[in-house]
Amino acid sequence: MKPMNAAVFFILAPTLTAALDPLSTSVFMGGAAVAWQLLSPHSWLKCSLLECCNMKDTLNLSVIKMDLDRKVFGQHLAIQIVLRALSANMHFKRPRKPLVMSFHGWTGTGKTFVSSIIAENLYQLHIPRRRFVHHFSTVLHFPHLSHVHLYKEQLQNWIRGNVSACPRSLFIFSEMDQMPHGLIDSIVPFLGYHEEMDGVYYGKAIFIFLNNAGGEKVTEIALDYWRREKRRDDIPAKKLQSLLSEEIFRNTDSGFFRSQLIQKNLIDYFVPFLPLEYKHVRECVRQELRVQGHREDEDLITEIALAMSDYPREERLYSSKGCKTVASRVSLS
Repeated sequence: MKPMNAAVFFILAPTLTAALDPLSTSVFMGGAAVAWQLLSPHSWLKCSLLECCNMKDTLNLSVIKMDLDRKVFGQHLAIQIVLRALSANMHFKRPRKPLVMSFHGWTGTGKTFVSSIIAENLYQLHIPRRRFVHHFSTVLHFPHLSHVHLYKEQLQNWIRGNVSACPRSLFIFSEMDQMPHGLIDSIVPFLGYHEEMDGVYYGKAIFIFLNNAGGEKVTEIALDYWRREKRRDDIPAKKLQSLLSEEIFRNTDSGFFRSQLIQKNLIDYFVPFLPLEYKHVRECVRQELRVQGHREDEDLITEIALAMSDYPREERLYSSKGCKTVASRVSLS
């Protein structure tokens, strides 16, 4: 309901209700209140029954920590960094810039899974509000190198329009290692320190990039620690984040190759996803058995986990596919 229409309605309401009996008046005013709630863009009733952008942050950090600890295996560094990032962002009622995180690691290590857990917790599994989660697949949405100029314009318009509708929008970009060079730089203006741009406030938006590029560097460091008999838990997050920043900036197979996002320090957190060891794959298999309603067969768990531990060739310490094919292997067993 537009402000002018609302004003006229409430000016005329007493005149209209004067001609009605008390019961009719109560019904009329009650119906008017419901109509007002449903027509108001951010009313509690509309948010409950229909859909709206929930401006009040609903992310419970203790709940999302429990979800991550229970469902994600072998990624203590990623979980620590993600929780720290979300906590820092939620601390401010009006953050100065959007939260920007870039996830790096081999396929199957949990990058997409963690981003989905964030989305589910951010909107409390409220299905209509999932329209404020925007997932871009490079292969699906940006397939043609010759159309990069058009993609840039479309991407800017999409982000501008959706953040205008809901400041707490979540944008997830997958397959960043296949994104055309320079395309992602089109969103640089939205990720900086601005109070507003053309009347739109972007500080509450969250951007997550999923990238296989940098996975080899993460694995190289993890393997070096193992060979030197150092604990995986002792790998320093800051060192990995710094190396990832340098690696993907120079990597021609990265969507961030010579990107302004890195040059201008607009990515707040580079999140390393470590390669999964045999024991982590076992936990993935165990969880998948539960999901599919099977009993926890230890022999089967061992068989699948051993078959997936294939890197390096000599030590067979890690699964080169992470837990990517666990579900299908369990289904076929």
